[in-house]
Amino acid sequence: MDMLLSSIAILSGFLLLIWSADRFVIGASGIALNFGVSPLIIGLTIVGFGTSAPEMIVSGVAAFEGTPNLAVGNALGSNITNIALVLGITALVTPLMIDSKILKREYPIMFLIMILAWGLLWDGELSSTDGYILIAGMIALMVMITLIGVSEKKREKQHNIKDPLDEEFSEEIPKDMSTPMAFLWLFIGLAVLLISSRMLIWGAVNIAHAFHVSDLVIGLTIVAIGTSLPELAASITSALKGEHEIAIGNIIGSNMFNLLGVLGIPGIMTGTFFGSTILLDPGVLSRDYPVMIGLSILLFIFAYGFKGKGRLNRFEGGILLACYIAYMLVIFKQSI
Repeated sequence: MDMLLSSIAILSGFLLLIWSADRFVIGASGIALNFGVSPLIIGLTIVGFGTSAPEMIVSGVAAFEGTPNLAVGNALGSNITNIALVLGITALVTPLMIDSKILKREYPIMFLIMILAWGLLWDGELSSTDGYILIAGMIALMVMITLIGVSEKKREKQHNIKDPLDEEFSEEIPKDMSTPMAFLWLFIGLAVLLISSRMLIWGAVNIAHAFHVSDLVIGLTIVAIGTSLPELAASITSALKGEHEIAIGNIIGSNMFNLLGVLGIPGIMTGTFFGSTILLDPGVLSRDYPVMIGLSILLFIFAYGFKGKGRLNRFEGGILLACYIAYMLVIFKQSI
């Protein structure tokens, strides 16, 4: 009976997370658009932040309820899932073309963030100081992306050109939504995110204890896959519409926010509420972080486009998906 209730809680939590994250993004985007923010900047900040909202909320709830390694697993597992599973499946559905200069500028930033986070975790702990550094990095990232977006808009006006991302984000952002309605969806989305996160964590922890596996493994697998479902849905939908820039951009943005926000939140909350640091499972540094970096480098080689437009074809998508399956098998073998 307990296993059935836990499974129902996880499934319901996932479904509500996807719905509430979408409502949260729609509300925030509507508010920003009504205050005169350009679609490009909304897409690069709010939409990118919003796709990581499930991971951030789940991370905070997990840390508050005393399972911080589940939060760490969620952060790293979501990044691995985004690259290998989400982009792998998306490229199998339809090959992706990468054209925007903004994405090529963001990719090195993502690597710098990975190096920063790795340096903070190298001592085997995630302290509140580490958390504050990561959150400060997230704020700096949003400011920098906003400035880049403003600069791109000025360049477009001066040279009478259009960045592909600007047009694609403009089509995705809801129009004609009143400010009160946008605020209503924002708060409803946030409230349901919190409720569904608690349901998900409760069910996941119960299943972890029942099968005698660590919180980290549950975070890397069940929780990471579930919280990455919004990215999967958004990437496939965008790709089928021909909006390939959004499909790739969502993943790059989400991975940056995951490392800064989803890792930073449990560090701060554990230090604040429990007065301690998070002792990392040894597998984080020996297995999971190297896999995340390796997949990021592989995606860079596949998709960057050194001699022109980048492209992620079906064969390369299949390789990414095969890497994900192999990683899951390794985790499963090591956890039994």
